[in-house]
Amino acid sequence: MQNNILKPNGLHFLLLGISLLFSLVAFSGGLANQYGRWMGQEEYSHGFLIPLISLWMLWDRRDALMSSIDRPSWVGIPVILLSAFMLLVGELSAIFILVQTGFIVSLIGIALVFGGMPVLRLTLLPILFLLFAIPMPYFLDSILSWRLQLISSELGVFFIRIFSIPVFLEGNVIDLGSYKLQVVDACSGLRYLYPLTSLGFLVAYLYKAPLWQRAIIFLSTIPITILMNSFRIGMVGVLVEYWGGGMADGLLHYFEGWVIFMACAAILCGEVWLFIRLGKGGDFFELFDLPEVKAVAVDNNADKSRSLAPAVISLTCLVAAVIFTINVTDRVENTPDRFRFVSFPAEVDGWPSRKSYLENNVETALGLDDYILADYRSPALNRPVNLYVAYYASQRKGVSPHSPRVCIPGGGWLITEFDRIEIDVASEKEPLPVNRVIIERNGARQLVYYWFDQRGRKISNEYIMKWHLVKDAIFMNRTDGSLVRVTTPILGDEDMAAAEDRLKSFINIISPSLPNYLPS
Repeated sequence: MQNNILKPNGLHFLLLGISLLFSLVAFSGGLANQYGRWMGQEEYSHGFLIPLISLWMLWDRRDALMSSIDRPSWVGIPVILLSAFMLLVGELSAIFILVQTGFIVSLIGIALVFGGMPVLRLTLLPILFLLFAIPMPYFLDSILSWRLQLISSELGVFFIRIFSIPVFLEGNVIDLGSYKLQVVDACSGLRYLYPLTSLGFLVAYLYKAPLWQRAIIFLSTIPITILMNSFRIGMVGVLVEYWGGGMADGLLHYFEGWVIFMACAAILCGEVWLFIRLGKGGDFFELFDLPEVKAVAVDNNADKSRSLAPAVISLTCLVAAVIFTINVTDRVENTPDRFRFVSFPAEVDGWPSRKSYLENNVETALGLDDYILADYRSPALNRPVNLYVAYYASQRKGVSPHSPRVCIPGGGWLITEFDRIEIDVASEKEPLPVNRVIIERNGARQLVYYWFDQRGRKISNEYIMKWHLVKDAIFMNRTDGSLVRVTTPILGDEDMAAAEDRLKSFINIISPSLPNYLPS
């Protein structure tokens, strides 16, 4: 009996091309955000190379792919539906990492629909390599940067002390006596970590060695980055000690770029060389080559009829995802009436204020719709409290309250303490959850309380805030929300308890007025 074997024809490849096109269109919002992050953040500038490398991997496998095309897999349909769900949730909540990851999931579904499991096995690695191009959410970036700053500062001080130089570390400030070296956000090492992990994965892919060696090479990119970044900070401290503070700016900025990255890459290659020497030996360059990819064996006794049904259904799902997402995200939101902050009381319970304004470029970057920035002073001790409230009428297009955990380090401040507490507020039925932060810069300390007021909910946890944003966008057609932040300096003649009491008293005073400006 002759097998019914039908090779894919031009119509199948046409449907494949159209499906890829609609996938790009459907996920274009998240991909555009991804492109903007590549352009605006040095740590993600390597993202432009990732799709090219993925295409290169696929091109190298082209012959094996053509020989491995199997019967379409219906499993691809639910995979594409999953990607459509990720698209919808990501667009509604402005969590673009969901949209960007959903695009990769859609590619996996398309591979299943048009070539079955054999094609997916050959395309999965190039598709998953695209994950290295996805930027981390801003607040996760901030948390990771903050942790790495502290680790790099401690290790940098360790390297300085090797040279018997007296040094004192306070947070992320390295005090050499004559000069204070501040390990700011740009010195966290993220601009090396993300590109180096991508390079480490590529080196492990090209290196002909056992899987455990390749895994070690990839995972070692993290400690290599941290140690080299800390070494750079330590060497800057040593040079400042012997040749003066003028060495810091020039050398620090010079070594922030490609020099440290190239040194990290050299260490990675040295690690491979060491594995070769400890193993069976061989020529270094002969052990680096594109892996030989063989066609996946398919069952020639199976029915290979190329039904168009899976391809048509998957394409219909992608078209529906585009239409549905446009209709949902572009629908007119329910935006409640509210007072604008221009009418917010200039004096509350005897606390006079002086308003100030954000710079135009900062206001544009934040994307807010209304805000208040004012310094209030307590009538008793004449001590200041800064009030900042940012209101967003819609958070569907990627604009949302910028977490102070992102903005504070960006302003050169170091977060030395962070915890979540609850405070009693007379106008609230339940205790108010707030994030309590102590920040330092050049010896000055400040106490910060902040929380998110989201459609009547008082939330301190950003993850919970995002969950309610998704839920309310779908069921309430509302995504308005705000950030409330109060800040006071911790003055030299007072203890921490006095600063705490001042903020709590001020919050109790302004809380009855806020609902007029932040509708529930």
